[in-house]
Amino acid sequence: MLKGLGGLGDMAGMMKKAQEMQTKMADMQAEMENLTVEGESGAGLVKATASGKGTITALDIDPSIFHPDEKEVVEDLILAAIKDAQNKAQDKMQEEMGKMTEGLGLPAGMKLPF
Repeated sequence: MLKGLGGLGDMAGMMKKAQEMQTKMADMQAEMENLTVEGESGAGLVKATASGKGTITALDIDPSIFHPDEKEVVEDLILAAIKDAQNKAQDKMQEEMGKMTEGLGLPAGMKLPF
């Protein structure tokens, strides 16, 4: 068809791949919503659970850290656990996106959506 463009010359093939990718993206997003990751801080004294999309769904705090004079420490531990859970969710999302790009023949490290 369009010589010199390699696989890009086949519009029908490109459209089919784009539709497949759209379906895979929708499936992956649904899977990520059901996936849970757990972040922690303070050697496990504070744990935050998040969905694969980074939405915090639970928080578990060991009662031993509740001392009125350590309020700021507890707040810092809570924030650290939440950030850890959200980072793990983001890492998992990037991992799944990487698997999708490999299957489409896109360059490694290419971030989606565009």
